[in-house]
Amino acid sequence: MDISVVVPVYGCRAALKELYERLTKVLKEMTDKYEIILVNDNCPQKSIEVIQEICEKDKKVVGIELSRNFGQMKAILAGLDYSTGKWVVVMDCDLQDRPEEIPNLYKKAQEGYDVVFARRKKRKDSLLKVLVSKTFYKIYSWAADVKYDASLCNFSISNRTVIDSYCKMREEHRAYVMYIQWLGFKQATLDVEHNERYEGKSSYNFKKRMKMASDIIFSQSDKLLKFIVKCGFTVTFLSLIAVIYIIVRHFVYPNTPQGWTSLISIICFMSGIIISVIGVVGIYVGNIFTQIKERPLYIARKIYNKK
Repeated sequence: MDISVVVPVYGCRAALKELYERLTKVLKEMTDKYEIILVNDNCPQKSIEVIQEICEKDKKVVGIELSRNFGQMKAILAGLDYSTGKWVVVMDCDLQDRPEEIPNLYKKAQEGYDVVFARRKKRKDSLLKVLVSKTFYKIYSWAADVKYDASLCNFSISNRTVIDSYCKMREEHRAYVMYIQWLGFKQATLDVEHNERYEGKSSYNFKKRMKMASDIIFSQSDKLLKFIVKCGFTVTFLSLIAVIYIIVRHFVYPNTPQGWTSLISIICFMSGIIISVIGVVGIYVGNIFTQIKERPLYIARKIYNKK
């Protein structure tokens, strides 16, 4: 197999047939040894019915039906685990990623790169979505001590070695672009046109994006723990200075009235810090607990056109 195209499917049922037709047209012009892997992540629009229809029509299309919704990153992993191509393309199903850009990504990869990411020149997303994305990447860049580009997306092409290396990473909380970049292979970016969503709106609302962002940051970086330690030492140092000041003031101004307001304020402040520290540590412990159970990251209920 020369090229595998992995597409996680959740929503945008109406786009699947056009996606298939455009992908088929593009891939046939590149090679006759290709496969399209559509991973149904328990889509509420019953996209599996369309996937079944496409699979019956074309044996080059593989349909993977997950037993429940595991999330986009794990659906991508399921498709990658099953892929066999020398080069693997990952893209979304809503046609914001244009299939016609695949030959350009492939051509760029032939210049000697292991991975080529699509960089959206002008995102066709809401202002809030763009702002949240940029904010997350800035925070993550700080936490991971690596600069990440918010304009990059899952739409990319990677060689077999990169994909096999990625699939060996079985962490519960996953991020495709950042994991691939972490692997450190020779990488490049290519500016592409970003289309409007074919129908509806993204299922990733603000709450889900915040949860995903926090999961990734807490599972991939220990910098927050180090930051808390620094805060602890800083508070201790300031408290020591305050104690010295109070003692000196007592001897210099022995008749100065002493109130309880400052004492209660300090107690509440320190209690808040202690509870926050315990909470952050608890999140890290919770991630360890989730990871060591080693449950499968996804479960395939059925595979259509299984090879």
